Amino acid sequence: MGSQYVVEPFRHVDGEGVAHLFTEVYGDKYPFQMVYHREELIRAVDEGACFPFCVRTASGRVIGYGSLYRSAPFPGIYEFGQGLVSPDFQGAGLGRLLFEFVEGYLPTLPGAQVYFGEAVCNHTHTQKAGANIKTIETGLEIDLMPGYVYGAGENAPKRVAAVDMFRTFVPRPHIVYLPEVYEDIMRSIYEGFDDGRTLCLSLDAHQAGATKMSTRVFDFAQVARISVPVAGEDFLDCLEEEERCLRGRNIRVTQVWLSLASPAIGRAVDALRMRGYFFGAVCPRWFDDDGLLMQRIDGEPDWGNVRLYSPRTEKIFGVIHEDWQSVAREEEE
Repeated sequence: MGSQYVVEPFRHVDGEGVAHLFTEVYGDKYPFQMVYHREELIRAVDEGACFPFCVRTASGRVIGYGSLYRSAPFPGIYEFGQGLVSPDFQGAGLGRLLFEFVEGYLPTLPGAQVYFGEAVCNHTHTQKAGANIKTIETGLEIDLMPGYVYGAGENAPKRVAAVDMFRTFVPRPHIVYLPEVYEDIMRSIYEGFDDGRTLCLSLDAHQAGATKMSTRVFDFAQVARISVPVAGEDFLDCLEEEERCLRGRNIRVTQVWLSLASPAIGRAVDALRMRGYFFGAVCPRWFDDDGLLMQRIDGEPDWGNVRLYSPRTEKIFGVIHEDWQSVAREEEE
């Protein structure tokens, strides 16, 4: 296989091949349109906004693609995304080649310390490939993407969930605080973790100081992401204001990230659960300190189309489903 295909960082001459590959797989419907525009992609690469790479044949045809980029508040986390393979080469092991390349390439990038990936759940191929490079499943983002992105037809899911997968390259042991309501599942997640943590229970500590909060909306996906590095005494007021700003924007999924460095995180979690949010994931190093993802779905999630690879993820998924049911019952009462 090594003599047939080569995986290397993106070159300017690959631009047209990348555009052709995305057109081959998605038509003109891929949400992040930059991949169709050679000059835009080259500019982003030259500015260090992303670090793409390609699988090429001996003749130079681009038949596989992926990219590493920073998506978390902590710049030492690099997310692997936009991975795809030409339909002409399905089953040729190119997905495995992409992941193996990431394993060696990511540690060479500026400030890189942690791998992050969102492995889609309309199939298990990406989850398996992530497991092969020793990533660890830490949760699921329910109904993250619209199903049309991954195909059409009567069998296409309405929404597609994703498994959050992390791998530590540069260790940073530190203290994290566990909300009491999620103590069991979070201890279980950390048991299989690849870095040291001191786990402390979040007691009834006071949320001091002012809240720091920012929001990003992905209109095509109907997703709002609220980042809360500091949940202060005005957390609930700030959250309500953010939610008011989101009304009328056709948001399907609202996600909130909290810092697990706060001894008072339990209060913030309780406030979120009273507003319909349920457990999502532990996010190692999200703020440099670990983060906790909570999520709220407008309507009933598309539970039936979630395909999972590992028993570990099945267990986490079961807890998430149960927590969603618990939160829904509390809202009805």
